[in-house]
Amino acid sequence: MSRNIKKPELLPTGGWPEDFRAGFTSFVGRPNAGKSTLTNALVGQKVAITSAKPQTTRHTIRGIVHREDAQLILVDTPGLHRPRTLLGQRLNDLVADTLSEVDAIGFCLPANEKIGPGDRYIAAQLAQLQKKPIVAIVTKADTVDRAALMAQLLAVTALGVETLGEGGWAAVVPVSATGDFQVSEVADVLVAQLPLSPPLYPDGELTDEPEAIMVAELIREAALEGVRDELPHSLAVVVEEIVAREGRPEDKQLLDVRVNLYVERSSQKAIIIGKGGARLRDVGTRSRKAIEALLGTRVYLDLHVKIAKEWQRDPKQLGKLGF
Repeated sequence: MSRNIKKPELLPTGGWPEDFRAGFTSFVGRPNAGKSTLTNALVGQKVAITSAKPQTTRHTIRGIVHREDAQLILVDTPGLHRPRTLLGQRLNDLVADTLSEVDAIGFCLPANEKIGPGDRYIAAQLAQLQKKPIVAIVTKADTVDRAALMAQLLAVTALGVETLGEGGWAAVVPVSATGDFQVSEVADVLVAQLPLSPPLYPDGELTDEPEAIMVAELIREAALEGVRDELPHSLAVVVEEIVAREGRPEDKQLLDVRVNLYVERSSQKAIIIGKGGARLRDVGTRSRKAIEALLGTRVYLDLHVKIAKEWQRDPKQLGKLGF
């Protein structure tokens, strides 16, 4: 499942200031620490799916922040956790591969949750990355009062000294991605860690994630909305094809998008489909709007729910489903 970062060839240097910076930053943290929401807030558009369910992200999704003085490429990762399945181990391996190749790291810790064993586990993993600048980002700052936020900032600072030594984190920044509090400050701090370089991607490009992956993630986000805790880890979405409908006039193009949703048990299939297929229709309706906005054209979405028993623990099944 390793998807190592392929750094694109540098764009022509003409017209860019000598102090221009460009590079890759990855957000890490426990599941549901606000990494994807922060990615979307920095880019200004949805490029990573968000959910109240932990471990929503399964692919490294790049969001690209364009500024006059810099280009910040954000690599979103799954939440680091102690793995209990083969899928969990492969997700952790994906994070490790990504962190070894980025220029800087943003360690996300929620303001409304005390530092716990999971945070210390991640901090210990980060400590093994020699001389990699790590910025501690205290997310969800809008969920606590000022005194609680200050206490968390002090605790996070202490964790940095405890883990990395006297210098600690490169910086500690509070942020609320949903409340637009200090989002630009986070960008400023991360940009300061990047190397001098001309832009790596053309102006206006927001992500280089393949469209099929983005479509699958949008459907997965819609399918996870409001379901029981057991489902998030057991749901995989695979886009079989995206093809233009033949015989359509130029001004009324339509894309046929055929998608399979895989779960592990028949009880989970029933949850996804809902009574009389009502829930699956709702998933299709909500995700189709987002997909049409992404692809810029009308879409006919054909969803099918299938059972792949114990796919999270089966190497063959994992490979088939893109992991």
